[in-house]
Amino acid sequence: MGETVATICARGGSKGLPGKNLRSLAGKPLIVHSIEQALACDAIDGVYVSTDDEAIAQVARGAGAKVPYLRPAELATDETPKLPVIEHLLAHLERQGHTIDASVDLQPTSPLRAPDDIGNALALLPGVDLVVSVTEPSHNPYYTLCETDAQGHLQLSKAAAFVRRQDAPSVWGLNGSIYVWRRDALPRAIRDGFWRVAVKGYSMPHRRSVDIDDLEDFEYAQWLLLREQGHG
Repeated sequence: MGETVATICARGGSKGLPGKNLRSLAGKPLIVHSIEQALACDAIDGVYVSTDDEAIAQVARGAGAKVPYLRPAELATDETPKLPVIEHLLAHLERQGHTIDASVDLQPTSPLRAPDDIGNALALLPGVDLVVSVTEPSHNPYYTLCETDAQGHLQLSKAAAFVRRQDAPSVWGLNGSIYVWRRDALPRAIRDGFWRVAVKGYSMPHRRSVDIDDLEDFEYAQWLLLREQGHG
């Protein structure tokens, strides 16, 4: 049987919040939260970080992750898609002799997930190509989300005649926290597109779905973590 590995992709550059991957969140660098969560999940056989930044690499190694190389510059630009970065890391591990059945990509800017979230998402993988973490959005495209038409008028994103919000179909928003890939599905998704593989959702509550993009997100995540620790 092959391995299940966790991948954490963390560039040194960040425009929204410079240096955020090493910024101290509730007493530890942001990226360390994701590393520790992966290490605490029994279903994970190894935790690997892909970064172009030596400072991030040193912190990651100190937290118990493996950093097999510094990511090449062509895979570390603002325009670089995420999936080729993961494929680059997995292919490197396979050249080193690893046999990988599944990979769990953890976004370092989503520090409020729990180790159980990782294990529960992994448990959903049989029968599909990809499991993504989702949360119930505050706005429903059948009821409240609007788009501007050619005349400049607002129209519902998904036209329907629901009178009550409760009557509209359930919808989900990707929270970016967890992506569980069947190994052989990743190249197909790179070639054909993310939504061309069979995808299942793993639901997470709002409080564990914060995605840090700017200082306001960071401060909110810190407040939530400190409250959980009894400091808020």
